[in-house]
Amino acid sequence: MAEVSFICKRTVINARPVQPGKFIPLSVLDRIMEHNNLRIVFYYQLPVVRKVGELTIKLRESISEMLSSFPVVVGRLLKSPEGRWMVKCNDAGLRMVEARARVTLDEWLRNVDREKELKLVHWEEMFHKPYFWSTFYVQITEFETGGLAIGLSCTHLLSDPKCATMLIKAWADTTLGGKIISPPSFQPLPPRKQEGNTPNHRPYFQMINHYKSVFGKPYAVSDVKQTTFTLEFKHEMVKRFIEMSETALNGQEQELKLTPFEVLSALFWTSISKAKGIKGSLMDMSVSLDARQKLQLDKGFFGNCTVYNIVKGDGLNENELSKAAAAIKEVVSQVNKDRVVDLIGFLEQENIENPPRMTDYHLICANLENADPYSAIFEGNSSPVRVSYYLDPAVGPGQVLIFPSPGNDANFGRVVMVTLEEDEAENVLNDELIQQFSPTILMRLSERAFLNENKST
Repeated sequence: MAEVSFICKRTVINARPVQPGKFIPLSVLDRIMEHNNLRIVFYYQLPVVRKVGELTIKLRESISEMLSSFPVVVGRLLKSPEGRWMVKCNDAGLRMVEARARVTLDEWLRNVDREKELKLVHWEEMFHKPYFWSTFYVQITEFETGGLAIGLSCTHLLSDPKCATMLIKAWADTTLGGKIISPPSFQPLPPRKQEGNTPNHRPYFQMINHYKSVFGKPYAVSDVKQTTFTLEFKHEMVKRFIEMSETALNGQEQELKLTPFEVLSALFWTSISKAKGIKGSLMDMSVSLDARQKLQLDKGFFGNCTVYNIVKGDGLNENELSKAAAAIKEVVSQVNKDRVVDLIGFLEQENIENPPRMTDYHLICANLENADPYSAIFEGNSSPVRVSYYLDPAVGPGQVLIFPSPGNDANFGRVVMVTLEEDEAENVLNDELIQQFSPTILMRLSERAFLNENKST
């Protein structure tokens, strides 16, 4: 496969300047994610084949207009007198990379792996002087015969996956119709209620203790190569899986209604625990959840609203999928407004100077079902044919990211991206129970990972 050719890197600024002297303080949910970053790739097969570079020029013009509504994206980081990160809205712009791929999009998607895909999303680590560092990067890669990839990377300090997707959607709206359909809002998180104002309120400590357990821990360091594979589970298969799990749980006092996220996360939780050689229980797993709806925030809220809660693996084993799904459901249901506000209040009181990397210490399972990536339509009715998400750095026990399938299968259909050490990934990919649900392989293991696994066997 031909390598991607990079044409240029430029700075794109907003079309309309921001009010001078404006600053945006970052919330504690922003600051806790300081040492993580995001990468997303959107693939499009557009109906019109243009001259090389023509589409890139059009997108460069529309992103400049869109950025006028996102001062936090084109600003720069600095710290307040109290030592907390904030954004100075100085219209410094974002970095844009333009690239070409000398293959068609179909050819690329048939052969893509993690290493190749990350060539479509430019990223630079924080500069030693953060004020001169661009916090957002976009890459436009044009394929032959009308294919397009848009890569977005950013610091998790300023955006969670929902926000990053929202930014691409706003860019698409501006390109297609000249205006943003759902403008962003930069509002603070709800304040913690003063004690005494809420009768009988007891703080929820499980989520707080989960965060406390990683404070002060050194960052994970690993020389073992991580690889990623992507599977798509069709609507009918996920529906059948839910029905099987619910039937197995009918003996409980309360009948449970499970979701695609709960059953699929249980499926991979058990499989990954097996691949890691854990016997007699499951490994502990940290679920990553979007709390916007719980906090009743505006639909356009721009900022981190991702929270983590722990699911304990004690008392479960790899043969009890329905019980694993029920355990996940219980933990997810415990995340409500009061408990998230309690967490926010606790983190504010802690005033953490060096936040942990939340993806380092546990297997992560992220619910991205509210990200809505397929609504980002740049031209005609061409929604993305595929989307990939990455939470970096990928040095912990592993990650499972779950989000909707594209097109007509989006009801219960789900895409699952799994990142693991190379010697574990092949075992999970070939897990007998996973294969019973006939997933489609969207992204395979890298050739090197496959060869290493075969060599060890």
